[in-house]
Amino acid sequence: MPHRPIYLDNHATTPVDPRVVEAMLPYFTEYFGNASSTTHQYGWEAEAAVGRSRSLLSTAINAAPEELIFTSGATEANNLAIKGVAESYFAQGRHLITLATEHSAVLDPCTYLESLGFEITRLGVQPDGLVDLAELEKAIRPDTILVSVMAANNEIGVLQPLAEIGAICHRHTVLFHTDAAQAIGKIPLDMQAMQIDLMSLTAHKVYGPKGIGALYVRRRDPRVQLAPQLHGGGHERGLRSGTLYVPQIVGFAKAVELALESREAESARLADMRDRLFSLIHPIGGVQLNGHPTQRLPGNLNLSIEGVDGQALLLALQPQIAVSSGAACSSTKIAPSHVLTALGRFAKRSLRESPDLAFASLRFGIGRFNTEAEIEQAGAAVVQAVQALRSPNVHEPGKPH
Repeated sequence: MPHRPIYLDNHATTPVDPRVVEAMLPYFTEYFGNASSTTHQYGWEAEAAVGRSRSLLSTAINAAPEELIFTSGATEANNLAIKGVAESYFAQGRHLITLATEHSAVLDPCTYLESLGFEITRLGVQPDGLVDLAELEKAIRPDTILVSVMAANNEIGVLQPLAEIGAICHRHTVLFHTDAAQAIGKIPLDMQAMQIDLMSLTAHKVYGPKGIGALYVRRRDPRVQLAPQLHGGGHERGLRSGTLYVPQIVGFAKAVELALESREAESARLADMRDRLFSLIHPIGGVQLNGHPTQRLPGNLNLSIEGVDGQALLLALQPQIAVSSGAACSSTKIAPSHVLTALGRFAKRSLRESPDLAFASLRFGIGRFNTEAEIEQAGAAVVQAVQALRSPNVHEPGKPH
């Protein structure tokens, strides 16, 4: 088998844990029934599996089983939450609040609502990526119907103060939605203590299968009303029509169960590897950590590295490391990350002024199957690539060899 690069892009997706695959397999071939076919054994078996999975997932976030609506993933859950609230509550107000650092699955539905006459406030963040709670509360108006702030940022890993945001929203009788795609199974989530009204989840960021997610919808204090975005069959309390994908649902629940069993120990292990990787790269100089240094996902490390071309660095690393770029901005053709822009990373940089202002940003997502040896190799590879790219090119065109 040819050599494959070290996988350090676990914020993009994670490999499915073999124990999750094992739990799913019987529901493809043996227990293959439709969970809505409740007149025979095959349907009862599927329905029971869905019920067990819904119960496990709801317990993980301190919710009731009937408050979970299965979706195809967090993108659909975000759309259902944001558009569903807008359509149901437009008579009460047409103003929504979110952050400039949100995932596009939140920002794009908000842009769509603007085209329908809604008003969106996109708050900036502080240099460490955290929302200013006083600014958030000040932005709430009598016609505000929803605040959407993600739990853990997908690029810089910053953890927003969910309980404080929830308290502000409920004090002003405004619904609070959070995109927790990156957070489930990694940090404590308690819908009651945090006063969250809607929460989007997905399986594939926590070693579960792709194509399955869920939306938590509060049923009391207050009871959240949503307009469905898919019609046809009335599945999931009429909020999300479509035949339930039983194997995926079983895999989702198993993935979260496994994550919760080892969360504390795994968080400590990932944080140690993250800090080790930073200690290996930082001595090359010109390295900036993006996002809050401690209030972040344990496996997240997002760095801006000065003096290198972003595209060139990614190309240099590809044979050895699979990693994402937060920004590759030495060329005006490459748009910087909207998250890093919101942090002010580009405020004092004009890439047209000098090639010395070029830089690259790398997002490392360290995960369950990464080892200490891989972190050592990755750190060495980044240092070697950066040093090579920073070295003067003695063979530049037009210059003698």
